[in-house]
Amino acid sequence: MTAARRADELGALLQRRGASVLHAPALRIVPLADDGELLAATKDLLDRAPDVVVATTAIGFRGWIEAAEGWGLGEALLGRLGEVELLARGPKVKGAIRAAGLTEEWSPSSESMAEVLDRLLEEGVEGRRVAVQLHGEPLPGFVESLRAGGAEVVGVPVYRWMPPEDLGPVDRLLDTTVARGLDAVTFTSAPAAASLLSRAEDRGLLPELLAALHHDVLPACVGPVTALPLQARGVDTVQPERFRLGPLVQLLCQELPGRARTLPVAGHRLEIRGHAVLVDGALRPVPPAGMSLLRALCRRPGWVVSRADLLRSLPGAGRDEHAVETAMARLRTALGTPKLIQTVVKRGYRLALDPAADAKYADG
Repeated sequence: MTAARRADELGALLQRRGASVLHAPALRIVPLADDGELLAATKDLLDRAPDVVVATTAIGFRGWIEAAEGWGLGEALLGRLGEVELLARGPKVKGAIRAAGLTEEWSPSSESMAEVLDRLLEEGVEGRRVAVQLHGEPLPGFVESLRAGGAEVVGVPVYRWMPPEDLGPVDRLLDTTVARGLDAVTFTSAPAAASLLSRAEDRGLLPELLAALHHDVLPACVGPVTALPLQARGVDTVQPERFRLGPLVQLLCQELPGRARTLPVAGHRLEIRGHAVLVDGALRPVPPAGMSLLRALCRRPGWVVSRADLLRSLPGAGRDEHAVETAMARLRTALGTPKLIQTVVKRGYRLALDPAADAKYADG
């Protein structure tokens, strides 16, 4: 997960379905230091009245009003907000609206932007002008769904996106993706996708990251706007029909099982996952070095892979082929079924592919 906002919600949805989750916020959200964008958005709304204004956070709404007062536009903005359909996401922002002398038209009991979106779409947004107070990372799928419904959406940016202060989690995510230690990476905003690509480029890992996302690690985006930075790099993504977190998780549940490769090996069924292996349906966690060896063996099932080739597949292993033997011993222990991998004396190792399957994979 690359999300900075609503990560707990997304993580809980994934874990509830049995996923192992690695969270690395690709962004941090800071108050807008240069308020030129906010000033421009405010003037735009004063010049052309919106039909609806969606207030999402109390601190953001108060900051917007305070900034407008500093520009001498406070009274005009309050007047404009008093004329339109004003929606409040929850009780805190409702309090901020009332403290400003305004009254919200409606607020969801769930404090959920999904319920706000449902209301707007049920009312119909075709041809309507909707102003949305952005709070850092764009609301997953919210703006996209409104635009798909025919609305003109004006973002009111009260925060700015910045790279995370601690790049450690993002670097671990990149390293794990490049090593194919993940089955999928989720994106809930275009800035998060752009930030991850930028960090990969800074580290010289961009070609390897793109290769992983092209072939082995599924990039899943909450909607088409979120996917744009990846598509600009030639990466195809999957997206749910409804641009929300729940459908995003459902999509992963549908897509990932079909991508898993199952091999008949030594009388067992072997299924490779990002960080683990299923042996006859039992999940076996495998260390990263072991997964690297197993993937190298699975590229040509049943064929002998030399120790030198296996050594090249080990991250940071150097030139000592003893590292292969050590990692192989740990891999066999982790699998719990040593006969899955055969040692071919003086040549290397091979997956003990069942005889009936040998013909299928003979051409590699």
